[in-house]
Amino acid sequence: MGRFVYAYFNAEFPNMTLNSDRFLADLHRLRQFGAAGVGKGVQRVAFSDADLAARDWLAERMAEIGLRPAFDAMGNLFGLSEEPGLLLGSHSDSQPEGGWLDGALGVISALEVVRAAREAGDRSLSLVSFQDEEGRYASLGGSRIWSGGQDLAEIDDNQATDGQRLRDARARLAPRPVEVIDAARFTGFLEMHIEQGPVLDQSGDKIGVVTAIVGFRELRATLTGQQNHAGTTPMALRRDAVQGFVAVAARLAEELKPLMDPATVFTIGHLSVAPNAASIVPGRASFSLQWRDADVQRLAAMEACIRRVLDDEASARGLELDVGPLESLEPVPMDDGLHALLKTAAEAVVPGQWRAMPSGAIHDASNVARRLPVAMLFVPSIGGISHDFAEDTDEADLVLGLQVLAKAVALKN
Repeated sequence: MGRFVYAYFNAEFPNMTLNSDRFLADLHRLRQFGAAGVGKGVQRVAFSDADLAARDWLAERMAEIGLRPAFDAMGNLFGLSEEPGLLLGSHSDSQPEGGWLDGALGVISALEVVRAAREAGDRSLSLVSFQDEEGRYASLGGSRIWSGGQDLAEIDDNQATDGQRLRDARARLAPRPVEVIDAARFTGFLEMHIEQGPVLDQSGDKIGVVTAIVGFRELRATLTGQQNHAGTTPMALRRDAVQGFVAVAARLAEELKPLMDPATVFTIGHLSVAPNAASIVPGRASFSLQWRDADVQRLAAMEACIRRVLDDEASARGLELDVGPLESLEPVPMDDGLHALLKTAAEAVVPGQWRAMPSGAIHDASNVARRLPVAMLFVPSIGGISHDFAEDTDEADLVLGLQVLAKAVALKN
């Protein structure tokens, strides 16, 4: 695809040359760390051999362009510039069966923009690959710890599904030195990402400029009835936990509708039945309820509805109800100034082929917003597929996203 040249709006650095071939080659090279499955699948979970090898490779690329590679205690990898300025990046760990672009695109696009800027004489840009965004030990763990959302000691005993504790995984960072990275050296954060949904793919738009990252709420509920013989217990005398769950699910599907707008989502994503046998009336049903939206009041109204329906159905059916603590992450609006830069850049690169849109997925920028102004842009996901080996984006769209990111940086500087 060749090279692209942009004129900087800062007269001190008149030209920045993006090399799209170099950008795509680096993106494909990163995919080789943990390449698996069909197509362009990747298995590069946090602190795995593939993940640590990929981070060492990224550190070498940072050093080659004159940045100072630095790991912190959580395994976040920074490429630090000599001067204060924007931080660009995302994460490079993957889901257990993930795609080649989720997170990786944001890191490699940042690498190319920073490299091109430094070749033009600008030494103010830094980049980052956050650790464990995908939640092997803690959801958005690396950015959560770095941004001060939680102390490392609070999650250090968290276990992955294989039983390994985070503290033992972090020990694998040795002999890499670790340090504290001060957010004061950065003026803002830009994150490029695949959409991970179908909106851009279906609309034909080339770029999404994120307005806000949605907040989420999650509850775990358990309905407990009476386990009993399925052949001898009359229907009228049953306290069937699964029937209670079915009633809750059906009511919520209807009663949440008036509270939701087209971007609101609600999911029952987990169900566990005990004793889970064909000839036994189920005595217990445990399930998760999660809802996401960018509006805090809507999130609260949905919570009230969910709790009311749970109480109603448990009481009507003689079931005990236990509701766990509410897990939450607040919606994160994008910084007005950085958001405006991305809109201007998108219109310059793909006039009339971009849209402002919320992010239904949670990203590292959600946490970084505690410390810095943040903004995000999306490129389309083919078929809206992500968190799957089949995840992909047309390479021409990847390059367009790179150009928008670079243009926004140029406008900022």
